Amino acid sequence: MRSIPQAILERSQSLSEGGVLAPKEFLHLGSRAAVDQAFCRLAKAGQLMRIARGIYVAPVREKDQIRAPSAESLAKSIAAQGKQCISPDGAQAAKSMGLTRAASAKEVYLTTGRSKRLVVGSRTIYFQHAPYWLFSLGATPAGDALRAMAWVGEDQAENSAQKLRRHLAKVEWESLGSVRASLPSWMATALGRAAALNELR
Repeated sequence: MRSIPQAILERSQSLSEGGVLAPKEFLHLGSRAAVDQAFCRLAKAGQLMRIARGIYVAPVREKDQIRAPSAESLAKSIAAQGKQCISPDGAQAAKSMGLTRAASAKEVYLTTGRSKRLVVGSRTIYFQHAPYWLFSLGATPAGDALRAMAWVGEDQAENSAQKLRRHLAKVEWESLGSVRASLPSWMATALGRAAALNELR
């Protein structure tokens, strides 16, 4: 019969990069104390990384080097496990779309789940609870534009909407406009005005 640490390691090795493990998955093998102790020992030995309370991942081994999983792989894994929507916040999209020149120093993901902070090696990744409307257009250019506009904020709404109108392809701009009814009033108004200005030209 496999030991608890062996079972945990075998499971971790079967997962793709960023696959998360939780002690509660292994309670059929022993008491909670025994399972917690096994995870603790594996983490101390460097065979697992504890990234938050009750959440572990396997480090990635490449040739002779060991690194932490990427933030993107962790986000995908947590989204799949928790059946929640997760997406990068609008900071990167805002910069790439010309809405800001500032670069965010934090790695932040929006989620329909609970907010949490993961410590992955020397990095800290933040998962911030967000309303469903921020995910309404999914992982599309229009969805990125929506999150970028939300990140920039209400004070820059008019300017942001006009820049997005110039930046986005026609089909993506129309997709963005199609969800105006579900957006905050300041955002819907700014998008409506940008659309009207374009029609007048």
